[in-house]
Amino acid sequence: MAEQGGIDAAALLDWYRDEARELPWRRSGVSAWQILMSEIMLQQTPVVRVEPIWREWVARWPVPSALAASSQAEVLRAWGKLGYPRRALRLHECARVLAEQHGDAVPADVELLLALPGIGAYTARAVACFAYGQRVPVVDTNVRRVVARAVHGREVGNPSARDLAETEALLPRSVSRAATFSAALMELGALVCTARTPDCSRCPLPRCSWVEKGRPAAETVRRTQKYEGTDRQARGRLLDVLRAATGPVERIRLDLAWTRDPGQRDRALDSLLVDGLIEQTADGLFALAGEGGV
Repeated sequence: MAEQGGIDAAALLDWYRDEARELPWRRSGVSAWQILMSEIMLQQTPVVRVEPIWREWVARWPVPSALAASSQAEVLRAWGKLGYPRRALRLHECARVLAEQHGDAVPADVELLLALPGIGAYTARAVACFAYGQRVPVVDTNVRRVVARAVHGREVGNPSARDLAETEALLPRSVSRAATFSAALMELGALVCTARTPDCSRCPLPRCSWVEKGRPAAETVRRTQKYEGTDRQARGRLLDVLRAATGPVERIRLDLAWTRDPGQRDRALDSLLVDGLIEQTADGLFALAGEGGV
């Protein structure tokens, strides 16, 4: 029989047991700190890009104090091309707080997790659930899509304050089953109930309101922003120069890294300075954060 809200928990859990990906952060013995790192890295970044970097970080910085002892520049270089490098600096600051205020351990309480630098609502609940097995709703884009389709019979809309409550209502009452259910719900959205090409023939759920209604299209069409030519790409090119350098570099090297639009390059450079990812030395050179000698 289906659990509350129209998701058949037994069917979903059986499917997850047989089909879940063998991801390294899901294995036994992985610490809460290492799971927290994986969650930060996985934000808007595919698993295939995250896995090798995560393995390197686990080997290099197995506990928060190890990461905290490294420089910002070291962390930014190790982050590589995972995207959104501000996450690397937030994780570095989070590690410092964990080392200094939490005995080098990641707290299990959601409210304490939310108080950490760079830890938002999703990450706090993901760590509480996946690292500590708590019965808390974990809502990402994949979960929202599955719930919208299976329960409400529509395509996913914009994030809503109702998302957490609706997802919590779907959780099995058993704490151990609830934690696995959260992982399974997310996995279903990642592997089967995908945004563009859902494979309904592989879906383990015996009922889906969206399928029963004829798979109606979304009321509004979402446009995917292209990466090519964006400020994000320009920022990345500038950061590439500084990551590859052994010290501060002259402005001309940054100018040559992005020649298509000088105004966009200047805007990207200013934003990197404002975000604290890079710094300018007293003599006008540029370096990664912590390497400018200022």
